Amino acid sequence: MPQTETPGTGVLSRFRLRWWTELPLILLVYGCYSAGRLLARGDVSTAVDHGLAILRIEKFLRINAEHPLNRLFTREAWLGVPADFWYASLHYLVTPVILIWVFRFRAAHYRAARTWLMTSTFIGLIGFTLLPTCPPRLLSPEHGFVDTMAQYSSYGWWGGQASAPRGLGSMTNQYAAMPSLHVGWSLWCGVMLWRYGGTRFTKVLGVAYPLLTTIVVMGTANHYLLDAVAGAVVMGAGLLLAPYVTRTVAAARARLTPAVAQAQNALRARTAPAAPAVTGRSGGAGSPIVGGGCQTSTGERFPRQREDRLGSGAGPDGSPGDAGDGRQDWDVPHPGEVESLGKTR
Repeated sequence: MPQTETPGTGVLSRFRLRWWTELPLILLVYGCYSAGRLLARGDVSTAVDHGLAILRIEKFLRINAEHPLNRLFTREAWLGVPADFWYASLHYLVTPVILIWVFRFRAAHYRAARTWLMTSTFIGLIGFTLLPTCPPRLLSPEHGFVDTMAQYSSYGWWGGQASAPRGLGSMTNQYAAMPSLHVGWSLWCGVMLWRYGGTRFTKVLGVAYPLLTTIVVMGTANHYLLDAVAGAVVMGAGLLLAPYVTRTVAAARARLTPAVAQAQNALRARTAPAAPAVTGRSGGAGSPIVGGGCQTSTGERFPRQREDRLGSGAGPDGSPGDAGDGRQDWDVPHPGEVESLGKTR
């Protein structure tokens, strides 16, 4: 039965995975993500307005779960401190670890997983740019939120401004709350663990990690519930768009690869040494050599004809009339001889 091939996968299958090509690509995407967050700060008053609008929608729908969670994390340090560590670190540790794990042990699924993650990240970056949002912890105290990152900053490396290390809070965009890629990336990790873990424990982790991350981002007052929902929506959009991105990359590679190969061949042709001319026995260039002592010349139909002619009785200076009846075995018979042969038969 003939096998069908998904468009674009044939081209991609010819390119083997190499960590030294994947790592710069991932670093480039993460650099674009960080730079985009930094550049897309937006107007503070606009970000505050967006945050208050989200809070009003949640109160109207009675889904403002961040209020009770934030009060719990503020009152109970044994919950608030681990939650701050979770928010400040796991986002940057678990995601690359899962990505490396898929690369090492589930290589057949790596490209699709990596493309899904990167596509969703770029969609999230568009959200940061178009909709700067003030997180709950930066709203005025009258709205009832406490910044646990600032309250428990003495327990960790982060400062009071953001989850970044102390002194670097100004180098990050604190108004990139919508969508929550903390939730989005944790959801991606959960799907990877559920689909490719192969054990019940990894499936439990696949459910628990995104769920706990959602609770953490709301309890620390870093995101609204709708931010978390938007993070999940972004991952869904990235999952739908990832096949189109893969096909586009495959088509670009298919067009680029012949041009690169042609340029490489042209470069080799320029740098390769010129081949020496083939000379015959007489030293003339271009004379075809059949073998050692086996050279044909004009009028000879097969090699060694000259040696056979000399060996049949004619001397080096003799003519055909000097040997026997003046005709050799390879001569064409006269018409009279043909007729006499026919009569004798």
